[in-house]
Amino acid sequence: MTKIVSWNVNSIRVRLDHLNALIKDTNPEIIILQETKSTNDDFPYDIIKEQGYDINNVGQKSYNGVAILSKIPVEIKNTSLPKNDEDPQARFLEVKVLDKNPFDIASIYLPNGNPIDTEKFSYKLDWMKKLKSYIEKKMENYETFIFGGDFNIIPDNDDAVNIEKWRNDALHHPKSIEIFRSILNLGMTDVFRVFNPKPYEFTYWDYSRGAWEKDNGLRIDHFLASPKAVDRLHDCQIEKKYRGLERPSDHVPIWFEIN
Repeated sequence: MTKIVSWNVNSIRVRLDHLNALIKDTNPEIIILQETKSTNDDFPYDIIKEQGYDINNVGQKSYNGVAILSKIPVEIKNTSLPKNDEDPQARFLEVKVLDKNPFDIASIYLPNGNPIDTEKFSYKLDWMKKLKSYIEKKMENYETFIFGGDFNIIPDNDDAVNIEKWRNDALHHPKSIEIFRSILNLGMTDVFRVFNPKPYEFTYWDYSRGAWEKDNGLRIDHFLASPKAVDRLHDCQIEKKYRGLERPSDHVPIWFEIN
């Protein structure tokens, strides 16, 4: 069984001790990170390599950034979203996991898109359309893959305490949700919901307004799996305790296990 963790760390250097704690607690074979906020030059390679991981990183100064840490051999497939090569923002990294039954895993930091009356929203929608196009191609080839990370999407009513307040937000705007659901309709599966039907399970709590203390969170970090991958999945859970640490990320890890 292989355990794969996804975590928006909101700065890898600030959260390095938390990452070390996660590794000690859960010992995952693969960790996919988002919002590392680190260039390739100042990423803490040596400290993480001491934990037994090889590192693939797509960095960007102060913003964005995705990485994949692996104890299993992998090979890079894409360091940017296909057909989005001119985009300078570091938001996509895909590798092939070279175990006995290979599969692809991608770390995704999908654009937030707010405010919706700016070009940030059109950028989000365009990025999502390109993601859908790429997933569609992989599905047509019957590939085994899981795309995980911070999707900045609240999928359903029970993924926020009060979904009505998010109707005009890019995270649950009808245009965002339409594309997200069209991706699922290609045959992709929201992995967490396979193992957790209970409502109001969150991966993100805002730093302000006592969101963590009131458990007023959002489920915006996801794993989407192709049909051939779903057949191999064993479990998927959220690790809430990391939000209660000192100087935490506003996101918590989410993991799944695959045969």
